[in-house]
Amino acid sequence: MISLNHRLKVVSQYLLPNSLADIGSDHAYLPIYALQHHLCDDAIAGEVIKGPYTAAKTNVAQHQLTQHIDVRLGDGLSILTEKDKVDNVTICGMGGPLIAKILDEGKNKLAHHPRLILQSNIQTETLRKTLQHLNYDIIAEEILEEKGHIYEIVVSEWKENLNLLNKKSLKFGPILLNHKNDIFIKKWERELAALEYIRNQLNPIQHHERLEEIEEEISMIREVLYNEN
Repeated sequence: MISLNHRLKVVSQYLLPNSLADIGSDHAYLPIYALQHHLCDDAIAGEVIKGPYTAAKTNVAQHQLTQHIDVRLGDGLSILTEKDKVDNVTICGMGGPLIAKILDEGKNKLAHHPRLILQSNIQTETLRKTLQHLNYDIIAEEILEEKGHIYEIVVSEWKENLNLLNKKSLKFGPILLNHKNDIFIKKWERELAALEYIRNQLNPIQHHERLEEIEEEISMIREVLYNEN
């Protein structure tokens, strides 16, 4: 049996039965784990670089799962065909903007409306905006820390009539906002300190517009963390 790190285990808990497409599969760890623990019956593992693709194929073969996990070489969702009516798409271990780009460029591959389980390590706001644009509703969010890095997991399902998120929900997460745990506070206190440092380095005359943007961000973070208006 293969072992997973904590964040991928959390991702696996949100898988629907049947089929999975894991994009940027990193040795196919998640698909192998999902098959071994009967979370899915079949999986596709996608890799864009030849080295990781070869490693994933080797790993799948070593665990005797070549009949159930199809390892494919290609960019993002381009590895999926019209016949692939997958129930889950997972994209993990990337920045929010890159995940958003993969989804936007491959949106025609989401016609079957799979559940999206996404794990972002930076700038999740960009990802939430793209999900909203694609008519995907956020149904669950988690924030966790592993080896000094903070990750956000966003689980989303297609919804015809979507309620649009406000600016604060896009930035902080509509569900995370209502469950401000210690890691959430730690993340945004770090962000606040970084913004305040940048603000103090800028020239008020030369960088007037940028300072206005930073002041607005600082104000929003302080309101969320400390209920300051």
